[in-house]
This record gives sequence, C-alpha cells and structure tokens, in this order.
Amino acid sequence: MVNKITVVGAGNVGATAAQRIAEKELARTVVMVDVAEGIPQGKGLDQWQSAPIEGFDSRVIGTNGYDETVDSDIVVITAGIARKPGMSRDDLLNTNAGIVKSVGEAIKKTSPNAIVIVVSNPLDVMCWVAKEATGFPKERVIGMAGVLDTARYRAFLATAMDVSVRDIQAMVLGGHGDTMVPLISYTTVSGIPITQLMDKATLDAIVDRTRNGGAEIVKHLKTGSAYYAPSSGAVQMVEAIVNDQKRILPCSAWLEGEYGEKGIFLGVPVKLGRKGIEKIIDVSLTADEKAALAKSAQAVREPMSVVKL
Repeated sequence: MVNKITVVGAGNVGATAAQRIAEKELARTVVMVDVAEGIPQGKGLDQWQSAPIEGFDSRVIGTNGYDETVDSDIVVITAGIARKPGMSRDDLLNTNAGIVKSVGEAIKKTSPNAIVIVVSNPLDVMCWVAKEATGFPKERVIGMAGVLDTARYRAFLATAMDVSVRDIQAMVLGGHGDTMVPLISYTTVSGIPITQLMDKATLDAIVDRTRNGGAEIVKHLKTGSAYYAPSSGAVQMVEAIVNDQKRILPCSAWLEGEYGEKGIFLGVPVKLGRKGIEKIIDVSLTADEKAALAKSAQAVREPMSVVKL
C-alpha cells in the first residue's frame, strides 16, 4: 500500500479504476479528479460508502482541483473524450492532447515524484504528450495498452477453444490501434504452442478481432466505449508497481533504440516494479512480427508529427 493514488477523469474508466484500486487497498487515499463539478465528489462518496460492505479501508474522495492530489505516488490519467461509432482513436488526437497536456502540467507541480500511467487515447501519442508536459524520466511515464489488448486476445482464444483464460499465455505489442501486433510465436496454452491447437484461418480471425476489439464494443454501446477491461488493465499495472511485483507486462514505453525504434512510445514487454519501468525486455521476433511492429511504430509517428505542444 502507498499513501495516495490519483485517478484523473471520473468517467467510466476512471471511476471503475478508482473503485478497483480502493477495493484492492493499494493506497490509503484514492483521489478522483474531474472538471465536471459534483461528478467526482458524488462518485467518490458513493464508492466510500461501499467500503463497509466490500470491506476496504482505502478512503475515496472526489475533487475538481489538484490540491487534494499533492504528493500522489501514482497518477492514472483517463481524462479525455471517448470514442463514438465510426471514430478512430486518432480522431481524438487534438482534443485529448490539450487535455493531457494540462493534466501533465498539473501533475508536475503537485506530484513531482509520481509514476504516471496513461490510459487516454490515442494512447501512445498521449504518453508522449504526458512525458513532455511533466518532464518526468521515461521510467515514470507508462501507457496502458498492451495489457488490455493482450487480455482481449486471451479472452477470444479462450472462447474459441473453450478453455480457461488462466492457461493462455500471450502478448500483444505495438501501438494501441489497428496495427497492434499479437505475437503468435509467443502464444501458448499451458506451454503448448497455439499453432498446434488452432488452424491458421481461425487464429487469423482472432488476431483481426483483437485489433478491432475496442471498435467492436463501441459499435455495441453506440454512446460510449469500453471501461471494465481498460480499468482492469490500468489497475493491474498499479498493483505491480505498488507491490513491487516485478511483473513482465506489455506496456507502452519510451524507446531509445529497443526494437529498432527511437523517440517513440510503443507497446513492448517491460518489468514493472516500485520505481516504474525497471527494464524493457527485448525479445526475438519472427520476420513477419518485426515488419508488423515497424508498421505499427510508423502508425504512431504520423499523428505525433501534427501535435502542437
């Protein structure tokens, strides 16, 4: 347990993440910040009143400013507008870049030693905006994407094979979008290579569904986007950091030559511990996976070039 964790954004993702953090007692105080007057206060009070029933002592509070967030150990940024049907993650670029920039500047003033986990879309570009706005070292600005994308991939595989999700080991790298790269060469079921258990056509369909996992949910909801799984992904990262678990998780990290990429946030395997990213794990990829990752990196660079910081 740490002293304080702040979640910026009290929408579906932020509020659900705050509740999960509190229920796991990862911090003594969980602060929700949102510009909408009354929303974080009301949701925070509601969550705190669930504590006697759920049995947690993490105090949840809501606020419209950053005074209550001072000296947060971890800040999770979920603020931004959500995708609507037909809208790509890149359509969110200009609006959310401005939001994340202002959040980053506030974090720099109030919690200069915090570890920042970015959830706002388009994810990899928003990580870069947050890093520039805070000036924090690369170890302390991390994007939540690969954890979510991998969870979707594992869920679809479990459904197709009618097996437990617990027995599926997998990893999805690259940018958080249509060019993400599920690593088939590292996908196993209790150690058995997925290619021995599933034909190529079925596997290709699952890979395609994974790449469009968020859009599929947006299409169903019509007026919103996913939040249960995204909040779970963020909280898994928070838990790994708070408890110094040394988890190897796919996260968006600032690359300085790893995987042949430099000056970009991209989903890669990292070791997460109490200080944030302790190590970027450079794994061997097949020729197809290398090409796909390079394509994904280019898809992240293009919107970066039009962001005005």
